[in-house]
Amino acid sequence: MEVNFRDICLKTCDVARRAGNFIAQERKVFTASHIEYKGVHDLVSYVDKEAEKMIIKELKQLLPEAGFIAEEGTAGYTNEKYVWIIDPLDGTTNFIQGIPVYSVSIALVCNKELVVGVVYEVGQQECFYAWIGGGAFLNEKPISVSTQDDMHRCLLATGFPYTEFDRIDSYLEFLKWAMRNSRGVRRIGSAAVDLAYVACGRFDAFWEYDLKPWDVAAGALLVQEAGGIVCDFKGGNDYLFGRTIMASNPYIKNILLTNLSNYMG
Repeated sequence: MEVNFRDICLKTCDVARRAGNFIAQERKVFTASHIEYKGVHDLVSYVDKEAEKMIIKELKQLLPEAGFIAEEGTAGYTNEKYVWIIDPLDGTTNFIQGIPVYSVSIALVCNKELVVGVVYEVGQQECFYAWIGGGAFLNEKPISVSTQDDMHRCLLATGFPYTEFDRIDSYLEFLKWAMRNSRGVRRIGSAAVDLAYVACGRFDAFWEYDLKPWDVAAGALLVQEAGGIVCDFKGGNDYLFGRTIMASNPYIKNILLTNLSNYMG
């Protein structure tokens, strides 16, 4: 059966919204006693786990033949043609601390190619979505990356490493360059939202290392369908599983990537 990616995408938006509504309601009663630890700085809670179960249950009905790559490991995959890549709550630390920037991120891969991406930013109830060849949207309105070509007028975004510090020195050197040569650098704590903001032109570019597929899959497709560029730190396509990603509008891609590669490539 041929899959209509537009229809799948729009139905996935509904799934993400329902998960987002659950997350928003749970935040009202969430306390520190609910915090769990996957690592010293790697937090999780019942909200992440329950949201993931909700999402997987609905997506199984939507596309029964698909496998799953999910952050909390409540479902898996073998060698399916279709694979969902899910982060039920991207920005868990923000959620736990009461900082209102966190999101639901859902992507669909077909034969290892991204074909659907949905990022639902819970706090502002903004649903970013895209399907392959269909463009990118925010709450039903088309979006596109910025057209800014002057680095000194660009607003950049990044994320700070919190478990892998082997590249921290080179990261900080590039951060110094970025701070000196841009309008500013933001770190809001959800890579999925960072990428969605690049897709709609709020940020001109984003970079980070040591991310997982569920952090970047949906957002990467958003940027691409919005006319932007997504690559790894060497300019290649190994950003989904390769642990490094840069996303930008086409106009500053070369200068950003050149310097990023020099410092961190």
